[in-house]
Amino acid sequence: MKSRTLMCTTAITLFAALATPLQLAAQEKDDKPKHHHYKLIDMGTFGGPASSINYPVFGGNLNRQGITVGWSATATPTLPTSNPLICGGLDGVVPYITHAFEWNGGVANLGALAPDDSNCSEPFAINAKGDIVGASEGDEIDPVFGVKGAHAVLWKDGKITDLGSLGGNEVAAFGINNRGQIIGNSTNAIPDPYCFFGTVQNRAFLWEHGLMQDLGTLGGNCAGVGGLNEHGQITGGSTTTTVANPVTGFPTQEPFLWEKGRGMRDLGTLGGAFGGAGGVNNQGQVIGQSSIAADPGACNGFPDNGDNNCHPFLWEDGNLIDLNTTSIGGNPEFVAGLNDAGEIVGWAAFPNAPMDAFLWRKGVVKDLGRLDGCISGAHAINLRTQIVGFAASCVANEVHAFLWENGSIVDLNALIPLGSSLQLADAMDINERGEIDGIGVPPGVESGNLITEGHGFLLIPCDENHLNIDGCDYSLVEVGAPVIAASPMPSANMPTTASPSLSPDAIRQLLRSVGPGSTPWTPQSRTPAAKAIPTLVQKRDDQSSGARMRRQP
Repeated sequence: MKSRTLMCTTAITLFAALATPLQLAAQEKDDKPKHHHYKLIDMGTFGGPASSINYPVFGGNLNRQGITVGWSATATPTLPTSNPLICGGLDGVVPYITHAFEWNGGVANLGALAPDDSNCSEPFAINAKGDIVGASEGDEIDPVFGVKGAHAVLWKDGKITDLGSLGGNEVAAFGINNRGQIIGNSTNAIPDPYCFFGTVQNRAFLWEHGLMQDLGTLGGNCAGVGGLNEHGQITGGSTTTTVANPVTGFPTQEPFLWEKGRGMRDLGTLGGAFGGAGGVNNQGQVIGQSSIAADPGACNGFPDNGDNNCHPFLWEDGNLIDLNTTSIGGNPEFVAGLNDAGEIVGWAAFPNAPMDAFLWRKGVVKDLGRLDGCISGAHAINLRTQIVGFAASCVANEVHAFLWENGSIVDLNALIPLGSSLQLADAMDINERGEIDGIGVPPGVESGNLITEGHGFLLIPCDENHLNIDGCDYSLVEVGAPVIAASPMPSANMPTTASPSLSPDAIRQLLRSVGPGSTPWTPQSRTPAAKAIPTLVQKRDDQSSGARMRRQP
């Protein structure tokens, strides 16, 4: 995630100094970055206030054919028994029945398990074949929590299939590869004081050929998945003991790599008591987060210090590399995406920037910039090294989606037609054809309210790989000054009027709550206020409570 100043590649010679103003103007124009226009697809809603594309935590929500999945609110309010792990989107803060949708030339409501009209559903991943996995409420009440149970589901060929359970009532499918292997998490019926909100055990599973397999643990009772590749390698985090760590008060959790025939392999930590693995590429490289010896519970919210000591790592060939301390150019704080070339993106601290999107390649970190705002972060990268994410102002409720390509960052709002139906606030995923999905806000809605009032979107590039697209402008765009106005950096000596939802620490916490090592329903932040579902159900309108709930086992 990491150096912001562009270096000159040619010296100014005496001949150049004597060039005519016209020649200099022409040279300056030629040096401006050029980008393709995009066609915008606004996903709208199913009658409610919002729709969204989830963070690509477990796998892509946009496949190589340009089919994208997300959730959309209906006009039906949630029920007292609605499950906040599924209803209201990933943060559980939209008080309406939400359904999974698929865009494949048009928006289709994927529905939910019966009764469809009062049950919520949410998708988490799609493969190249168009098979989609996620979770849906069922018609039973989970006796542990008093809300509808969650079921792992597969949408395939227009049908929804319940994948079953490991014995519990809270189950979700989070990833699927092109072989049809599905990963997810399931509770069982065995009581446990540390798993799943301190109630019952939570386990990682692999579903294939109609059967659900418990992947086991590293010695404890709790485990959750993080990622899946095309070879069937699975990552996640597992407790290593059933005994609480004396410093954190919870069992130590470490990242794992699971392979058929080899079982679950402990990848270790960076010296702390908490770690989890997220993405795994097809070369077997793994990214994740780990606490360090000086702050053993950092990634688990203990102490609650902003998780600055929750360091990102890369695991390859048996080596666990601390990206925060070994990288040249900046200090990565969070890893969000990894491609098959081993390039990593996320956000980092740089000498002159507290939080900027970065590109990591072979130990060197490049600062991708921030659209002249305050902070930025990257979510995803493709094999063409095109990177997408968000840039935000810390003194105004403004968030803009960005694209970084060919050494240049650009506000995606500058690449869509003027007067479009959305302001693009956050770009979530990008496929190998350069199609991008994310969240935008309609006119009159502040971009900082993208979670509660935003719409999912898809961008189709008007380029040589997308010819004859109706409404496409195939000319190139010369992008000048970024859109977000420059903002002063917050400091201990400078008062700020920054919205709490857009402060660097708040954004770090929100995004970490759904990132590697912080996957839903695995051992995560265990603050007392967030240990029980009933408390969180009562606070479903509090965005921070919704985000925090997603971090619980």
